[in-house]
Amino acid sequence: MQKALLSNDITTKREMYYISKNWAEAMFKEQPESDTVMDDMEAMMMVNREQLGFIPEEKGGEVAGKLIVVDKDTDTGKDLRIDCTKFGSGAYSIPISVEHLKFETDAKFILAIETAGMFQRLLKHNYWKKASCILVSMGGVPTRACRRFVRRLSDEKKLPVYVFTDGDPYGYFNIYRTLKVGSGNAAHINEYFCVPKAKFLGVTPQDIIDYKLPTHDLKEIDIKRAKDAVKNDPFVQHYKEWQKAIKQLVDMKVRCEQQSLAKHGLNYVTSDYLPQKLKNAERFLP
Repeated sequence: MQKALLSNDITTKREMYYISKNWAEAMFKEQPESDTVMDDMEAMMMVNREQLGFIPEEKGGEVAGKLIVVDKDTDTGKDLRIDCTKFGSGAYSIPISVEHLKFETDAKFILAIETAGMFQRLLKHNYWKKASCILVSMGGVPTRACRRFVRRLSDEKKLPVYVFTDGDPYGYFNIYRTLKVGSGNAAHINEYFCVPKAKFLGVTPQDIIDYKLPTHDLKEIDIKRAKDAVKNDPFVQHYKEWQKAIKQLVDMKVRCEQQSLAKHGLNYVTSDYLPQKLKNAERFLP
Protein backbone atom coordinates (compact mmCIF):
# COMPACT_ATOMS: atom_id res chain seq x y z
CA MET A 1 0.00 0.00 0.00
CA GLN A 2 2.81 2.42 0.90
CA LYS A 3 4.45 1.83 -2.48
CA ALA A 4 1.15 2.50 -4.30
CA LEU A 5 0.60 5.75 -2.38
CA LEU A 6 4.12 7.04 -2.92
CA SER A 7 3.98 6.34 -6.64
CA ASN A 8 0.36 7.50 -7.00
CA ASP A 9 -0.48 4.04 -8.30
CA ILE A 10 -3.52 1.84 -7.75
CA THR A 11 -4.24 -1.76 -6.85
CA THR A 12 -7.32 -3.95 -6.63
CA LYS A 13 -8.18 -6.03 -3.60
CA ARG A 14 -7.50 -9.13 -5.68
CA GLU A 15 -4.03 -7.86 -6.60
CA MET A 16 -3.34 -7.10 -2.95
CA TYR A 17 -4.18 -10.69 -2.06
CA TYR A 18 -1.68 -11.99 -4.64
CA ILE A 19 1.02 -9.52 -3.57
CA SER A 20 0.87 -11.10 -0.11
CA LYS A 21 2.08 -14.37 -1.64
CA ASN A 22 5.58 -12.82 -1.36
CA TRP A 23 5.23 -12.47 2.42
CA ALA A 24 6.21 -16.03 3.36
CA GLU A 25 4.37 -17.10 6.52
CA ALA A 26 2.56 -13.75 6.72
CA MET A 27 0.78 -14.26 3.41
CA PHE A 28 -3.00 -14.46 3.25
CA LYS A 29 -4.35 -17.92 2.55
CA GLU A 30 -7.67 -16.68 1.15
CA GLN A 31 -8.84 -13.30 -0.18
CA PRO A 32 -11.52 -12.77 2.51
CA GLU A 33 -8.63 -12.45 4.98
CA SER A 34 -7.02 -9.57 3.09
CA ASP A 35 -10.43 -8.00 2.41
CA THR A 36 -11.12 -7.96 6.16
CA VAL A 37 -7.83 -6.18 6.79
CA MET A 38 -8.82 -3.52 4.27
CA ASP A 39 -12.21 -3.08 5.98
CA ASP A 40 -10.45 -2.69 9.33
CA MET A 41 -8.08 -0.10 7.88
CA GLU A 42 -11.00 1.95 6.57
CA ALA A 43 -12.65 1.84 9.96
CA MET A 44 -9.51 2.72 11.96
CA MET A 45 -8.21 5.43 9.64
CA MET A 46 -11.66 6.78 8.68
CA VAL A 47 -10.70 7.16 5.04
CA ASN A 48 -12.19 5.22 2.18
CA ARG A 49 -9.99 2.66 0.50
CA GLU A 50 -10.07 4.48 -2.84
CA GLN A 51 -8.09 7.28 -1.17
CA LEU A 52 -5.49 4.67 -0.22
CA GLY A 53 -5.15 3.54 -3.82
CA PHE A 54 -7.35 0.45 -3.59
CA ILE A 55 -9.92 0.31 -6.35
CA PRO A 56 -12.99 -1.85 -6.95
CA GLU A 57 -13.34 -4.20 -9.89
CA GLU A 58 -16.78 -2.83 -10.66
CA LYS A 59 -17.81 -0.02 -13.01
CA GLY A 60 -18.83 3.27 -11.45
CA GLY A 61 -21.90 4.26 -13.47
CA GLU A 62 -22.65 6.67 -16.33
CA VAL A 63 -23.56 10.34 -16.42
CA ALA A 64 -25.13 12.65 -18.99
CA GLY A 65 -26.57 16.14 -18.88
CA LYS A 66 -25.90 19.58 -17.49
CA LEU A 67 -22.60 18.95 -15.79
CA ILE A 68 -18.94 19.73 -16.35
CA VAL A 69 -16.58 17.44 -14.47
CA VAL A 70 -13.16 18.91 -13.78
CA ASP A 71 -10.60 16.10 -13.65
CA LYS A 72 -6.79 16.11 -13.92
CA ASP A 73 -4.74 15.32 -17.03
CA THR A 74 -2.62 12.35 -15.95
CA ASP A 75 0.35 13.53 -18.03
CA THR A 76 0.45 17.23 -17.24
CA GLY A 77 -1.49 17.49 -13.99
CA LYS A 78 -3.51 20.34 -15.46
CA ASP A 79 -7.29 20.62 -15.09
CA LEU A 80 -9.24 18.66 -17.67
CA ARG A 81 -12.82 19.88 -18.23
CA ILE A 82 -15.25 17.15 -19.30
CA ASP A 83 -18.60 18.35 -20.63
CA CYS A 84 -21.26 15.70 -20.02
CA THR A 85 -23.45 17.17 -22.75
CA LYS A 86 -20.85 16.40 -25.44
CA PHE A 87 -20.83 12.59 -25.57
CA GLY A 88 -23.33 12.22 -28.40
CA SER A 89 -25.16 8.94 -27.93
CA GLY A 90 -22.70 7.91 -25.21
CA ALA A 91 -22.07 9.09 -21.66
CA TYR A 92 -19.35 10.01 -19.17
CA SER A 93 -18.16 7.03 -17.16
CA ILE A 94 -17.69 7.66 -13.44
CA PRO A 95 -14.09 6.85 -12.47
CA ILE A 96 -13.22 4.43 -9.70
CA SER A 97 -12.09 7.25 -7.40
CA VAL A 98 -13.93 10.57 -7.40
CA GLU A 99 -12.41 12.50 -4.48
CA HIS A 100 -10.30 14.74 -6.71
CA LEU A 101 -13.11 15.74 -9.07
CA LYS A 102 -14.67 19.20 -9.19
CA PHE A 103 -18.09 20.07 -10.59
CA GLU A 104 -19.70 22.90 -12.54
CA THR A 105 -23.44 22.82 -13.15
CA ASP A 106 -26.63 24.85 -13.24
CA ALA A 107 -28.86 21.76 -13.21
CA LYS A 108 -31.97 21.66 -11.03
CA PHE A 109 -31.68 18.07 -9.84
CA ILE A 110 -30.01 14.69 -10.28
CA LEU A 111 -32.06 11.79 -11.62
CA ALA A 112 -30.56 8.42 -10.67
CA ILE A 113 -31.92 5.60 -12.84
CA GLU A 114 -31.88 1.86 -12.20
CA THR A 115 -31.67 0.38 -15.68
CA ALA A 116 -29.26 1.15 -18.51
CA GLY A 117 -32.16 0.84 -20.96
CA MET A 118 -34.18 3.61 -19.33
CA PHE A 119 -31.06 5.77 -19.02
CA GLN A 120 -30.46 5.34 -22.76
CA ARG A 121 -34.04 6.29 -23.58
CA LEU A 122 -33.80 9.52 -21.59
CA LEU A 123 -30.37 10.21 -23.11
CA LYS A 124 -31.58 9.51 -26.65
CA HIS A 125 -34.27 12.17 -26.33
CA ASN A 126 -32.11 14.69 -24.42
CA TYR A 127 -34.40 14.58 -21.42
CA TRP A 128 -31.66 16.25 -19.39
CA LYS A 129 -32.06 19.34 -21.58
CA LYS A 130 -35.85 19.50 -21.25
CA ALA A 131 -35.76 19.01 -17.48
CA SER A 132 -32.48 20.85 -16.80
CA CYS A 133 -31.04 17.92 -14.91
CA ILE A 134 -28.18 15.44 -14.63
CA LEU A 135 -28.88 11.80 -15.51
CA VAL A 136 -27.02 9.06 -13.67
CA SER A 137 -27.27 5.42 -14.69
CA MET A 138 -26.78 3.20 -11.63
CA GLY A 139 -26.91 -0.03 -13.66
CA GLY A 140 -28.55 -1.92 -10.80
CA VAL A 141 -27.25 -1.65 -7.24
CA PRO A 142 -25.03 1.46 -7.32
CA THR A 143 -21.30 0.96 -6.79
CA ARG A 144 -19.32 2.82 -4.15
CA ALA A 145 -17.92 5.13 -6.84
CA CYS A 146 -21.40 5.94 -8.13
CA ARG A 147 -22.78 6.62 -4.65
CA ARG A 148 -19.79 8.79 -3.71
CA PHE A 149 -20.03 10.72 -6.97
CA VAL A 150 -23.73 11.47 -6.45
CA ARG A 151 -23.16 12.34 -2.80
CA ARG A 152 -20.37 14.81 -3.53
CA LEU A 153 -22.23 16.36 -6.46
CA SER A 154 -25.44 16.69 -4.45
CA ASP A 155 -23.73 18.18 -1.39
CA GLU A 156 -21.39 20.58 -3.16
CA LYS A 157 -23.95 21.89 -5.65
CA LYS A 158 -26.95 21.60 -3.29
CA LEU A 159 -28.92 19.48 -5.73
CA PRO A 160 -31.87 17.25 -4.85
CA VAL A 161 -31.53 13.61 -5.90
CA TYR A 162 -34.53 11.71 -7.29
CA VAL A 163 -34.36 7.96 -7.82
CA PHE A 164 -36.22 6.06 -10.55
CA THR A 165 -36.29 2.26 -10.23
CA ASP A 166 -38.54 -0.68 -11.02
CA GLY A 167 -41.58 -1.09 -8.82
CA ASP A 168 -40.44 -4.10 -6.82
CA PRO A 169 -38.77 -4.90 -3.47
CA TYR A 170 -35.36 -5.27 -5.12
CA GLY A 171 -35.57 -1.80 -6.65
CA TYR A 172 -36.77 -0.35 -3.36
CA PHE A 173 -34.58 -2.05 -0.80
CA ASN A 174 -31.46 -3.15 -2.69
CA ILE A 175 -31.01 -0.30 -5.15
CA TYR A 176 -32.72 2.76 -3.66
CA ARG A 177 -31.95 1.95 -0.04
CA THR A 178 -28.27 1.33 -0.84
CA LEU A 179 -27.99 4.72 -2.53
CA LYS A 180 -29.78 6.57 0.26
CA VAL A 181 -28.37 5.00 3.42
CA GLY A 182 -25.46 2.84 2.26
CA SER A 183 -24.53 -0.80 2.27
CA GLY A 184 -25.16 -3.10 5.20
CA ASN A 185 -21.70 -4.65 4.95
CA ALA A 186 -19.92 -1.29 4.97
CA ALA A 187 -21.55 0.45 7.93
CA HIS A 188 -18.18 1.73 9.14
CA ILE A 189 -17.80 3.94 6.08
CA ASN A 190 -21.41 4.55 4.99
CA GLU A 191 -21.32 8.25 5.83
CA TYR A 192 -19.17 8.73 2.72
CA PHE A 193 -21.15 6.40 0.48
CA CYS A 194 -24.77 7.31 1.03
CA VAL A 195 -27.01 10.07 -0.28
CA PRO A 196 -29.36 11.14 2.55
CA LYS A 197 -31.00 13.77 0.32
CA ALA A 198 -32.25 11.11 -2.10
CA LYS A 199 -35.99 10.69 -2.55
CA PHE A 200 -37.86 7.99 -4.39
CA LEU A 201 -39.61 9.20 -7.54
CA GLY A 202 -40.97 5.85 -8.76
CA VAL A 203 -42.18 3.35 -9.87
CA THR A 204 -44.34 3.29 -6.71
CA PRO A 205 -47.19 0.86 -5.96
CA GLN A 206 -49.61 3.77 -6.41
CA ASP A 207 -48.09 4.51 -9.84
CA ILE A 208 -49.05 0.99 -10.91
CA ILE A 209 -52.66 1.88 -10.17
CA ASP A 210 -52.68 5.49 -11.36
CA TYR A 211 -50.96 4.75 -14.66
CA LYS A 212 -52.62 1.35 -15.19
CA LEU A 213 -49.24 -0.28 -15.74
CA PRO A 214 -48.69 -3.90 -16.84
CA THR A 215 -47.35 -6.07 -14.03
CA HIS A 216 -45.85 -9.45 -13.17
CA ASP A 217 -46.71 -11.58 -10.16
CA LEU A 218 -44.56 -11.09 -7.10
CA LYS A 219 -42.10 -13.94 -6.72
CA GLU A 220 -41.58 -15.72 -3.42
CA ILE A 221 -38.18 -14.06 -3.11
CA ASP A 222 -39.86 -10.65 -3.58
CA ILE A 223 -42.37 -11.35 -0.83
CA LYS A 224 -39.62 -12.55 1.49
CA ARG A 225 -37.50 -9.49 0.77
CA ALA A 226 -40.46 -7.21 1.45
CA LYS A 227 -41.43 -8.90 4.72
CA ASP A 228 -37.82 -8.99 5.90
CA ALA A 229 -37.50 -5.26 5.21
CA VAL A 230 -40.62 -4.44 7.24
CA LYS A 231 -39.54 -6.68 10.10
CA ASN A 232 -35.80 -6.06 10.28
CA ASP A 233 -34.71 -3.01 8.28
CA PRO A 234 -34.28 0.16 10.41
CA PHE A 235 -34.70 2.24 7.24
CA VAL A 236 -38.20 0.85 6.59
CA GLN A 237 -39.11 0.91 10.27
CA HIS A 238 -38.19 4.60 10.39
CA TYR A 239 -40.51 5.61 7.55
CA LYS A 240 -44.22 4.86 7.81
CA GLU A 241 -44.57 5.89 4.17
CA TRP A 242 -42.41 2.95 3.13
CA GLN A 243 -44.25 0.56 5.43
CA LYS A 244 -47.50 1.61 3.78
CA ALA A 245 -46.06 1.37 0.26
CA ILE A 246 -44.64 -2.12 0.70
CA LYS A 247 -47.86 -3.36 2.30
CA GLN A 248 -49.74 -2.00 -0.70
CA LEU A 249 -47.43 -3.82 -3.11
CA VAL A 250 -47.63 -7.13 -1.23
CA ASP A 251 -51.43 -6.86 -1.02
CA MET A 252 -51.53 -6.26 -4.79
CA LYS A 253 -49.18 -9.25 -5.28
CA VAL A 254 -47.52 -7.64 -8.29
CA ARG A 255 -44.25 -6.07 -9.39
CA CYS A 256 -43.67 -3.61 -12.20
CA GLU A 257 -40.75 -2.62 -14.43
CA GLN A 258 -39.75 0.88 -15.52
CA GLN A 259 -40.20 -0.15 -19.13
CA SER A 260 -43.89 -0.92 -18.53
CA LEU A 261 -44.58 2.79 -19.08
CA ALA A 262 -44.05 2.03 -22.79
CA LYS A 263 -47.61 0.66 -22.74
CA HIS A 264 -48.69 4.25 -23.27
CA GLY A 265 -46.08 4.94 -25.94
CA LEU A 266 -42.31 4.64 -26.17
CA ASN A 267 -41.73 8.20 -25.02
CA TYR A 268 -44.57 8.47 -22.53
CA VAL A 269 -41.98 8.40 -19.76
CA THR A 270 -40.50 11.71 -20.94
CA SER A 271 -43.65 13.38 -22.26
CA ASP A 272 -46.00 12.56 -19.38
CA TYR A 273 -44.80 10.39 -16.52
CA LEU A 274 -41.67 12.24 -15.38
CA PRO A 275 -43.08 15.76 -15.90
CA GLN A 276 -46.22 14.83 -13.93
CA LYS A 277 -44.24 13.25 -11.11
CA LEU A 278 -41.79 16.14 -10.85
CA LYS A 279 -44.63 18.61 -10.36
CA ASN A 280 -45.29 16.92 -7.03
CA ALA A 281 -41.80 16.20 -5.74
CA GLU A 282 -42.95 16.88 -2.17
CA ARG A 283 -44.99 13.66 -2.40
CA PHE A 284 -42.04 11.44 -3.23
CA LEU A 285 -41.36 8.55 -0.90
CA PRO A 286 -38.58 9.39 1.59
